[in-house]
Parts: sequence; structure tokens; C-alpha cells
Amino acid sequence: MKKLYRSRTDRWIAGVCGGIGEYLEIDPNIIRVIWAIVTAITGFLPGIAVYILLWIILPERGTAHPVEAPAGA
Repeated sequence: MKKLYRSRTDRWIAGVCGGIGEYLEIDPNIIRVIWAIVTAITGFLPGIAVYILLWIILPERGTAHPVEAPAGA
């Protein structure tokens, strides 16, 4: 099953657009251009806020660790 991660190799700021491009199997530069256009059209704040949220929420590829069950469960 495919999972969405931030890219570690194709990144300009945090790897969000690079990770989305890898997930969708398209050039991340297309994602960056679309993101920039949508951000400009919506008044910048929504696009920047969503980018920051994705930066916080999406794990970086190779850094996600499985959650362990508590002892005695």
C-alpha cells in the first residue's frame, strides 16, 4: 500500500510538494506550480497554512516509526 511522505531528496523547503509528486508519480515541479497558482489566487494565507500543516503532519520518508502497544495490554 502506498503512503504519502515528505520527500527527503526532492525538496525546496520541507519536501511536501516533492512527496506529493512522488505519491502521484508526476513531476513535483508541476505540483509546485499548481500550489503557487492556487496559493496566489486564494490570497496566500490558505495555501501557506495548508503547506505548514502538511509539513507538520506528514512524516519524512524513512523516519516513521510504528506505534508500540503499551505493556500489559
